[in-house]
Amino acid sequence: MLSSGVHLVSRKVWPIHSLIYSSSRSFMDLKTLLSSLNDFASLSFAESWDNVGLLVEPSPPHTVNTLFLTNDLTEEVMEEALQKKADLILSYHPPIFRPMKRITWKTWKERLVIRALENRVGIYSPHTAYDAAPQGVNSWLAKGLGACTSCPIHPSKAADYPTEGTHRVEFNINHTQDLDKVMSAVKGIADVSVTSFSARTDDEEHTRISLNCTQKALLQVVAFLSQNRQLYQKTEILSLEKPLLLHTGMGRLCTLDESVSLATIIERIKRHLKLSHVRLSLGIGRTLESQVRVVALCAGSGSSVLQGVEADLYLTGEMSHHDVLDAASQGINVILCEHSNTERGFLSDLRDMLGGHLDNKINIILSETDKDPLHVV
Repeated sequence: MLSSGVHLVSRKVWPIHSLIYSSSRSFMDLKTLLSSLNDFASLSFAESWDNVGLLVEPSPPHTVNTLFLTNDLTEEVMEEALQKKADLILSYHPPIFRPMKRITWKTWKERLVIRALENRVGIYSPHTAYDAAPQGVNSWLAKGLGACTSCPIHPSKAADYPTEGTHRVEFNINHTQDLDKVMSAVKGIADVSVTSFSARTDDEEHTRISLNCTQKALLQVVAFLSQNRQLYQKTEILSLEKPLLLHTGMGRLCTLDESVSLATIIERIKRHLKLSHVRLSLGIGRTLESQVRVVALCAGSGSSVLQGVEADLYLTGEMSHHDVLDAASQGINVILCEHSNTERGFLSDLRDMLGGHLDNKINIILSETDKDPLHVV
């Protein structure tokens, strides 16, 4: 920053071949593209604390010819995206995470928003939705281990309940005259679906009432049933759970088809991530020749996902000092590759997958300046 207040921005001139795209490509309306991106990997997969989806939207209508992929949206990456005529930036990490109270030229994240809006460039972030997706970041990271079977460490739940409502209420009615009165009353409550069937308990015929309802309707159902002591004492209330998704969720627990030495798995990981060095913590009693069969992995920062998981090896980008010590004390080896090094390589696969998913309607390009901020010296 000069004393006059003029801000200097380093600019890089990109080769001509980087700026030329196929004229056969067509445009996609932004809203249509966002819908297709959600079909590819639903934002409902994302963690509740995350900030995903469309973060910056130019005034509509907005069409997209070039989709620009990056792991982190820095000012240098933004400059590259603008020079390459991007219409939408897909930044794996959300550049806007904490709430902004103002948009000024003071901080680099505020400047990203300003430059995006000035140049009519949208910003979209999938983050943990892509972590959890079956074809997402963690599944890509697992490919570097060799032949293995894997499953999510923490499976995601479906976006919707398998039936209407969030609760199920069940009770018995013994007398026909009571049945009509009760059925009429509960059917009069909004957001309640009711079924009934004949049943026998202790050689006594009765009608079993089963109803599904929302949380709000449950209060009214309970209020009605509580007026009849006999009904209320025999009422069962069940809280319905959203079903778990088999191949979707945080982290991956991988079982190799064949055990290999720790030294071998290290080389596989370095080759997959295109790294010359990784950080290694040997578990107590382990050596480079110790066999590895089960690997628990989580792209990025994996401490919370990997904690307590039984495995021969933890693979992630970063963990706290004390979490590494805890793992080592249990005989678990830990490999740390730096946060974004466990994520960035996925973007090449993503470009190909999105190309097919979008029927090659738009240009999809990778950032050439995006890189992990840390390197070994």
